[in-house]
Amino acid sequence: MEAIKEHKGLVLPLDRSNIDTDQIIPKQFLKRIERTGFGQYLFYNWRFDDDGNPQEDFALNQPQYQKSSILIAGENFGCGSSREHAPWALDDYGFKVIIAPSFADIFYNNALKNGIILIKMEEEQLNKWMLKAEESSFVLSVDLKNQQITDDTGNVIDFEIPEYHKEKLMNGWDDIALTLLQEDKITAYENLTSVN
Repeated sequence: MEAIKEHKGLVLPLDRSNIDTDQIIPKQFLKRIERTGFGQYLFYNWRFDDDGNPQEDFALNQPQYQKSSILIAGENFGCGSSREHAPWALDDYGFKVIIAPSFADIFYNNALKNGIILIKMEEEQLNKWMLKAEESSFVLSVDLKNQQITDDTGNVIDFEIPEYHKEKLMNGWDDIALTLLQEDKITAYENLTSVN
């Protein structure tokens, strides 16, 4: 997993609540066995019509949002089934940060484990950013170390994130890397058990 300490990016406003994992990555695209290649199917049923043509009214198909890497959305983002393909699709498309009032628990943990910064933000602040992003190109800077978001006017907003997840993201540690930090202890235990 790639370490991430800071990220500055264009904001995609997705003013919808209860966005479930089947909308993030529909079930018919879950046949791949690797973690890559899912970005092209992100929000597929909203991005494309039944014939596979882009829906012009969906934000991801609009030119001003093509290079978005920060997604802001409504409450309960990532609800539904526990598919890990949802954060894979978001990451593969290029999203590094998702900001919402709340997240579904399983999605929250899956996304953090896959290197996406998830930030819970009060609706009042989120709605201000949503309006700015809908009106014109809007950029946010996320400082994970200091747990601050700076908008394009220099306004700074603090955010909370569990220290455990923060440390993993900043160091690029997935669960395997975290286990390997204990390699000396694991080796010592294996040597001890092999003697007995």
